[in-house]
Amino acid sequence: MLKADAFDAHLAVAKKNGPHPLYVLTGDEPLLVMELQDQLRAMVQMHGHTEREIMMHEKGFDWSALMNAGQTMSLFGDKRYVELRIPTGKPGRDGADAIKQFCSQIQAQVKAKDPVDTVTCIFLPRVDFQTQKSAWFTALDDAAVAVRIDPIERAHLPNWIAARLKKQNQQVEAGELGQRALQFMANQVEGNLIAAHQEIQKLGLLYPEGMLTEENIRDAVLNVARYDVFQLTESLLAGDLARFNRMVDGLQGEGEPLVLILWTVTEEVRLLNRLRQGLDRGDNLQMMMKMNRIWGNKERLIPQAMQRLNADRLQKALTVIGGLDKQSKGLQLNKGSGPILEKLPNDPWDGLRMLGRLFV
Repeated sequence: MLKADAFDAHLAVAKKNGPHPLYVLTGDEPLLVMELQDQLRAMVQMHGHTEREIMMHEKGFDWSALMNAGQTMSLFGDKRYVELRIPTGKPGRDGADAIKQFCSQIQAQVKAKDPVDTVTCIFLPRVDFQTQKSAWFTALDDAAVAVRIDPIERAHLPNWIAARLKKQNQQVEAGELGQRALQFMANQVEGNLIAAHQEIQKLGLLYPEGMLTEENIRDAVLNVARYDVFQLTESLLAGDLARFNRMVDGLQGEGEPLVLILWTVTEEVRLLNRLRQGLDRGDNLQMMMKMNRIWGNKERLIPQAMQRLNADRLQKALTVIGGLDKQSKGLQLNKGSGPILEKLPNDPWDGLRMLGRLFV
């Protein structure tokens, strides 16, 4: 499976030699998926695939439509481009069988060097490790040009913004001033690449090519952060207290239910506690993460967290969460609940911020 940045090289070759009959794009970041989708469409249109058909996998979907897509003649005799979207990433038993059969047809077509009259692109969300091992996905990976579109990690977002600015011939100041400007912009568009893209385009309209000052960026960029409960737990794992508090402020301001936030954080802390107990028994962390289906950013962040967090600190975190859960439901904490709970602020949102300090 290709990474998104390697797809440019394939497209360059395909523009000269023609498209592959089957593509798979998998990822959850809308902006990056849309951009690759647009590049693919432009390339196939260059080779005459002007008739476009869109299929959506939903309840009752007829898989024979996929099987017939490349076999039936176009109404106008044009080359075709077919998109199949599987939003859940789960085609079901019938779909899995149909995909494997379809991939066999594609491989036979490629082997025979038959002309490519129909190009098919299958869109999937980010696929987990278990799905990657399934027979239907393995068949896709073997038969198609499969592209994995990874999200931009928070730590890499300033560099991503700088690269996008460079494409429109703009750049920030060198040194600390420039890095501070990029960091400010990354904070403002937290978790929202589409908004980041729009803000970058706006900078291109407001200012000429060349140098952008921190003041330019602060004047132009709106606060378009998309605060996400699951990203909140990533900031805990990273021990990034400033980001954690900023996201707590954002979630509180957006009216996110505290009960939902606490449930998510509780699940994360319980997982960390299980991993800590296993490590203390001498178990292998990588094997435990695999068994618990930990992947993506957390696969990198959890080993770092385990170096900071001992059993005592995680137990304190569970105690604090238990107290916050009661507070969020309007229940009073019992007197003599222990020194940790006695220190909890009356406002559970402030208690959540106190929790974050245990992970630094």
